[in-house]
Amino acid sequence: MTTAITETHAAGHAPVFYVADEHPHAEGHSTMLGFWIYLMSDCLIFAILFATYAVLGGNYAAGPSPKDVFELPLVAVNTTMLLLSSITYGFAVLAMQKGRVVPTQAWLAITAVFGLCFVGIELHEFSGLIAEGAGPGRSAFLSAFFTLVGTHGLHVSTGLLWLVTLMVQVGRHGLTTANRRRLMCLSMFWHFLDVIWIGVFTFVYLMGMLR
Repeated sequence: MTTAITETHAAGHAPVFYVADEHPHAEGHSTMLGFWIYLMSDCLIFAILFATYAVLGGNYAAGPSPKDVFELPLVAVNTTMLLLSSITYGFAVLAMQKGRVVPTQAWLAITAVFGLCFVGIELHEFSGLIAEGAGPGRSAFLSAFFTLVGTHGLHVSTGLLWLVTLMVQVGRHGLTTANRRRLMCLSMFWHFLDVIWIGVFTFVYLMGMLR
């Protein structure tokens, strides 16, 4: 049976249930295995987007090319933000393994700040391109660019929401077995996004400037 913790709030409010333990799985199956399968499916999505960009990335429709719209210094700063967030999440995992709640929360908060900086810079880049008339409808190149980079940014935004949710759960219930498992799943997701972004930075931005 799944164990649940019940919290009673002020009179008139319904109790809130928090799942403390994972429900039983058949032998050879687990939450981590399921999450690996999810990551592999996400790999397929990004593989399709990279392939689409490879085909359409050179079709400018008499519009701007990568050299005209990319700002490598800004992208380099953005890349640094995401790489640093991956490092700080690693420190959070180390603190979690030692059972230290406060340091874990602190490193997660720093990770969230770096993640917010990454998303903010990306939104600034997108808004600047659109303001210059280089929106996703301008050419096939820009359509593929906005789709690939935007999908990655959406994943990072989702990861930030997940991160904040876990910070609340850890703050209220501590480093329970379930919370440790959830933090490890998010760790895999966050590092996965880091690897994908390295591919985006190399394939889209650096190679784009060489065209």
